[in-house]
Amino acid sequence: MVMTETELIAWLQLAAVPSLGGSRIQRLLADSTPQQLAAMTVEQLQQRGLTAKQIQAFLHPNPSRLQLALQWQQVPHQHILTLDSPHYPHLLKQISSPPPLLFVRGDLCCLGAPQIAVIGSRSASIDGRESAFHFSKALATNNYVVTSGLALGIDGQAHQGALQAGGLTIAVLGSGLDQIYPARHRSLAASIAEQGALVSEFWPDEQPRPQNFPRRNRIISGLSTGVLVIEAAQKSGSLITARYALEQGREVFALPGSIHNPASRGCNALIKSGAKLVESPADIYEEVGSLTECAISNQIGVPLATKENEELPFPALLANVGTEATPVDVVAERCKQPIHQILPQLLELELSGWVTAVPGGYIRTRRG
Repeated sequence: MVMTETELIAWLQLAAVPSLGGSRIQRLLADSTPQQLAAMTVEQLQQRGLTAKQIQAFLHPNPSRLQLALQWQQVPHQHILTLDSPHYPHLLKQISSPPPLLFVRGDLCCLGAPQIAVIGSRSASIDGRESAFHFSKALATNNYVVTSGLALGIDGQAHQGALQAGGLTIAVLGSGLDQIYPARHRSLAASIAEQGALVSEFWPDEQPRPQNFPRRNRIISGLSTGVLVIEAAQKSGSLITARYALEQGREVFALPGSIHNPASRGCNALIKSGAKLVESPADIYEEVGSLTECAISNQIGVPLATKENEELPFPALLANVGTEATPVDVVAERCKQPIHQILPQLLELELSGWVTAVPGGYIRTRRG
C-alpha cells in the first residue's frame, strides 16, 4: 500500500520532535498511528508522556522543514522509509531504538539483504586498509552486502573493496545525505548510491555533529548479521559499534594484531571478551552461513546456482575447493596436478565467478 503525503507528513512531524527517541516513538505507536497522534488534544498527548515543548513541536511543525523532506523524496532514487514501510529493514526494526525514519539514496532492495559490517580505525595502517579491502571484496563476491560508515581509513576501504567486486555496499552516515562527510568521500558516496545505498536517520540538510556518530553506529550494527572490526584503539567508535552489535545479538568478529600495536588493542580486547578471531573470510562464512542462498538470491538478484544444462568447468578442481580457504598447493595435491597447471585453471574459474581468492587460498562461490 502506497503511503499518502498526509500520512508521511504525520511521520515527519513525529520524527522531528526533539528528544523523542526510537524506543519512545515505538511505545507511542503501540496503539496509535502518527496521524491519530496528530489529531489528539494537548491533554491527550500529555497523558502519553510528551512535554509541553515536545507537544508544541509536534502539533506546530516548521512547514519549511516538512517541505524540504517532501521535495527531497521527489528526486529519483531518493526515499523516505517509515517504521511501517515494507522496505524498512527487518533486522533494524528489531533493535531497542530503531530510527522512525530512514532517508535512503540508492537501491532499497539491498537494505533487506544479508549484510556484514566492516569497520575500524580512521587512521588505519597499510595492512589494515588492505585487509579491509580484501575481506570486503571477498564478502561482496559471496553475495553479502558490505555495510560501513563512509569514514576515512577502514570504512572507505571496505566500500571500495565491495565496489571493485561488483557487489553491493551500504554507507550509513552521521549527517544528512546532502551533507556528505568526509567531503573527500563525495565521489565514493556517489558510487555507493549507484551500487548500493546511502542511509541516514538525519534530515538531508543535517550537518555532521559529534553526537550523531554513536547514533549512526547503532544503525550499522542493526542492519547487519555480523560486524567485523579491523584495527581499533581501546577507546574508539568501532568498539561502540561492536558493543551495540553484542546488545543486538549480532555476531562480532575481530582481526587480531600485535600486542605492541595500539591500533590492535581494541580488536584484541574484543577477542578476549568472546568475539570470534578471524584470519580469512571463510571464518566469517562459517558463522553466518545459515543465511539461505534463496534469501540472498531473492533480495539482491544474484544467481547462486548454475542452470541444469550449464557445464561445470574443471569439475575435478572445483570438487576440491570448498567454503573454507584452500591453499593452492593443497588443491594441486588433491587433483594430482602440478601447481603450474592448477594456477591457470584457478584464474579462469575466478574470472568466471566460480571461486574467489582469499587470504590463505581459494574458496568456492558457486555451486553446480
